[in-house]
Amino acid sequence: MSSTSSTSSRLTGPRRVVPQPAEGVWPGLQDPGENRLRMTVARTLVRAAVRRLPLHLVWPDGSVEGDPRGPGLRIIRPEAFFTRLGRHGLIGFGEGWMVGDWDTDDLVGVLRCLTDHVEQLVPRPVRNLRRVYDRGQPHEEVAADATVSRENVHRHYDLSNDLFALFLDESMMYSAAWFDPSRPQEPLVDAQHRKIDGVLDLAGVRAGSQVLEIGTGWGETAIRAARRGARVTTLTLSVEQAELARTRAEQAGVSDRITIAVRDYREATGEYDAVVSVEMIEAVGERFWPEYFNTVDRLLAPGGRFGLQSITMPDHRLRATKSSYTWIHKYIFPGGLIPSIEAIERTLAEHTTMEIVERRSIGPDYAETLRRWRGTFLAREPEVRALGFDETFVRMWDFYLAYSEAGFAARYLDDLQLGITRR
Repeated sequence: MSSTSSTSSRLTGPRRVVPQPAEGVWPGLQDPGENRLRMTVARTLVRAAVRRLPLHLVWPDGSVEGDPRGPGLRIIRPEAFFTRLGRHGLIGFGEGWMVGDWDTDDLVGVLRCLTDHVEQLVPRPVRNLRRVYDRGQPHEEVAADATVSRENVHRHYDLSNDLFALFLDESMMYSAAWFDPSRPQEPLVDAQHRKIDGVLDLAGVRAGSQVLEIGTGWGETAIRAARRGARVTTLTLSVEQAELARTRAEQAGVSDRITIAVRDYREATGEYDAVVSVEMIEAVGERFWPEYFNTVDRLLAPGGRFGLQSITMPDHRLRATKSSYTWIHKYIFPGGLIPSIEAIERTLAEHTTMEIVERRSIGPDYAETLRRWRGTFLAREPEVRALGFDETFVRMWDFYLAYSEAGFAARYLDDLQLGITRR
């Protein structure tokens, strides 16, 4: 029996931690004079962009504008759609999808088109006005200390273990898998185990290793390390993840070699032969990258290795957008920031004794991982609703998974496995 099904009685129900869009935009529209101007500007910009992109608009009367060979965006409530877009930019675009102001038969295609042509969407003079609607991330969401970090984690990972179990495979890994190109129909669980093994190999984990994991997830990486004969201390800020990870470790017969602690990584003590962390650094925040890597440096034993898996973005995009407040921040990952490989290298060089000695890219594999997650999520939508999640939530997560898939498919985002040692 799989770990997911065998632990169903221990899983928990949904937490009501999903934020709602700002009053006055959801569900009604206020300030008609200001909205009229913003709506007019947004409509003008969208129509100009569509003339340059392989995309078309379908208006409520059925008329089509743009390239009919590309994916189509159906505008259902034009006034609401363009007002949200004019008031809040791309956050408004995502909110418009959530409430049904627009629709499409090819959500990934639309988002992929926008991602492929991100530099062409808005004229440069208008881009310089970003500060008018983008005030940056709210101060209370920036990961300044363990309390803020814990709340940010709670808002996403403590939604419901049952929810994640519906669309993840039995490994319960919520990060990029690594597929074998010679096996087009490879089960997702096999690709996830290959990914874990890749990180453990980069960290040199073997029998007898003392291992620290930063970011437990639901325990699969720790379980796989313990099966190699290692002793693992794994840290998480999610109480619900920790509970299920303990159950899964017991079922795997390796709980005697795994210590699961609900603790911030900055509070870690001891000395370890290996440190591993899979897609946790994205939640740290740029201001605290030096502390994150310095903590690893402090905890590594002489000759130790760090196996890190991180989503990355191009360095010029990081510099341009790192202070922005996005739809992903507002609804999915508050307080987060995706680093660039250059930013990681700079932080290592300036704040630690460590350097990258091995790397591999599995970014395209993340697009496939997300495609499978989204397909399963939508196929099991009735079960998602049975957990207590409504239409707005379902559309929000559909947008999140499609948006992420588009980003990796367009290579706007990458995912790197890094082997890091002391210089």
